[in-house]
Order: sequence, then structure tokens, then C-alpha cells
Amino acid sequence: MKILVYPSPMEVIRNMAELFVDLAGKAISKKQTCSVLLSGGSSPKQLYELLEAGYCDKIDWSAVHFFFGDERYVPFDDPQNNGLMAKKTLFDPLHIADDHIFYIDTAKSPEEAARDYERRIKEFFGAEEVKFDIALLGLGDNSHTASLFPHTEVLNETKALVKEVFVSELNQYRITLTYPVLNAAHAVVFLVYGAGKAQAVYNIIHGERDIPEYPAQLIQPSDGELYWVLDKAAAAKLHGHQ
Repeated sequence: MKILVYPSPMEVIRNMAELFVDLAGKAISKKQTCSVLLSGGSSPKQLYELLEAGYCDKIDWSAVHFFFGDERYVPFDDPQNNGLMAKKTLFDPLHIADDHIFYIDTAKSPEEAARDYERRIKEFFGAEEVKFDIALLGLGDNSHTASLFPHTEVLNETKALVKEVFVSELNQYRITLTYPVLNAAHAVVFLVYGAGKAQAVYNIIHGERDIPEYPAQLIQPSDGELYWVLDKAAAAKLHGHQ
């Protein structure tokens, strides 16, 4: 595990962009392609905007295939939709080809959307093991990541790659990749900043193991790299990073 701490949120975003470019470049050099799991929310939105604005010529974007770690069960044109946010901030400005973008289809029922997305992921990887090159994750102040929320049944899911989950605290369905798929990635990167996340960061990295309460503790890559990219405020409670 590599814990990278920077003074400010903007430094976090800039260094995260450089890490993304490095990881994607290595994957493309090795096998001429790179598969990326994107996350939603405000933190990655700033990352996508910076990648488009300042790093558009540092990656062969035609070699990158984009997937989503989770999706809110809302229509594609809803402002909450992760896919729509990525389309506006990253895909459209970079002219990413449609067949390189794998949206979660929320026009289907939650269960059908999960099954359909799993099928499409398996089709993409074919005979190979499902191993994304980069899995970008956020962290909620309740210690959830992707849509692995505290005290939900999906935390126990080990067979399905993708699963629907009803999050009672939000009164909303989500479709999420399950933790074994995330752990299979070559590189898993948590992008977290802000004092409001400091306790959750501590809980995941140093806290007593309690998966139902702190679901992001499930993320322990089997043979890939795990990165935490944090600002000082988010890292304030970590040993040696105050």
C-alpha cells in the first residue's frame, strides 16, 4: 500500500492526474490497451476536467476503454448519473469512441442492469481473467466505496461481478461492481480529500476490521498495487501523516 499525501486538494488532483497518466501509459506500452474503472462524485469530476485540459496529449486515449465502478439507478440524463458526468467532462471533450465506453444501462430494471453489465464486462475480457488496469475509487464519510454501503447484502457477494443493491439510507438502488472484481485490478487508487473524510480514512487504514461498518476495508488487491492519494486534511488522523 502506498499512501501519498499532498498539501491541498488541487495538489491531490494534479498528482492523481500524473499517476493516472503513468499507470495508463504502462498498461498501453505492455499490451496496447488500458481498461479503466471510473468513479463518480465531485472529486473525480475535477480529475476528469484536469485530464482533459492538461493531459490530453499525454495518453493515447484511443487505447483506453472506460467502465464504471458503480452507478446510481437514475436515468442517463439525470445530473446524478455518473456516466453523464464522465461524458460531459471527459468523453466528449476527448472524443472518446462510443465503443470504448461501457455505461451501466439504467433503463433496465436494477437486476437486469447488473446482469447486463456483467455480461458486457465478460465479453470485453473474453477468455482472459477480468482484471481492470486501473480502478479509481472514492470514499464516503460513512466508509463506503463504489456502492458498497455499510450493512448491505452486497458486501457478502463473491460470485457475481456486478450486483444491484438497495441503499435504504438513500432510498435508492445502485448498481455496483463487487469487491472481488475491484481487488483483482492491477492498480486500485483511492482519491480522497477534505477533513470530512479523515475519520473514514483512518477507519479503513488503521481501524479494527469491521466490514459491515467500514465496507472499504474489503478493498485489498490480491496482486495489484493499492494507492491512497490524499490531502493533509484527509490524512490528518493517520499515523505519521499528521
